Order: sequence, then C-alpha cells, then structure tokens
Amino acid sequence: MATSKIVSLLFLKCPHCRKGNLLESHPYKISKFNKVNQHCPNCDFKLVIEPSFYYGSMYVSYGLGVAFAVATYVIMLLLDIASNPLYIFLAILVVLVVIWPYTGALAKSIWAHLFISYDKDAGLKSK
Repeated sequence: MATSKIVSLLFLKCPHCRKGNLLESHPYKISKFNKVNQHCPNCDFKLVIEPSFYYGSMYVSYGLGVAFAVATYVIMLLLDIASNPLYIFLAILVVLVVIWPYTGALAKSIWAHLFISYDKDAGLKSK
C-alpha cells in the first residue's frame, strides 16, 4: 500500500516512490545537515535533478518560518501570555531555532514533491 503524498512529504520520503529517504540522515544530525541523497535508496531515482535544484526550497523555508512564527504568536494570544513584546520575541525565537533543521528539511521535501512525480511501480523493479 502506497503512502499518501502528505505522509511522504512530512516524513521526508522520496517523492518518486514514497518509500526511500530523501535526506542522507535525520534533519537534527548536524554533521550531515539537510544533505539530500543523490539517488533514492529504494527506487534509485535521481533526487538531485540539476545543480542548485534545492535552492528554491529557501523560499518555501521562509514561508514555513513565517507560518510557525504567526502560529506561535496566535498560541500566545490564546493562552493570554502575549502581554510583553519581549516575551513574544523570545518565544518566537526559541520556536524557530528549535524547529529550524526540520523546517529546512521539510522545505526541501515540499520542493521535491512539487517537481518530481509519483510512480506507483517505482522500487518494485528488480535491482
């Protein structure tokens, strides 16, 4: 059974087969921070389509960062702890720093899923 596009996207899977890992390692492993596999370990699809392909994911990452900052502010408003601008700034800063590696990885996953189509038979062929 194939996973859905959303699950594949959130769990940083190959957009072509939705099974292999998009990244070489976990997003929080700093030594290999957000390095994309050259080829999918499951279906052997070339994930780095061209040099600098994933530079466009920086725009997606920026949008995700803004969305998380706004969400943090709204949560602070709902919890009635947004009385001091310094607290708001510090809370947003902490949230963005903590989720920064995953946000970068998620942006690359979104970018790849925009341009690479799914093949339900990928990875089933003998290697």
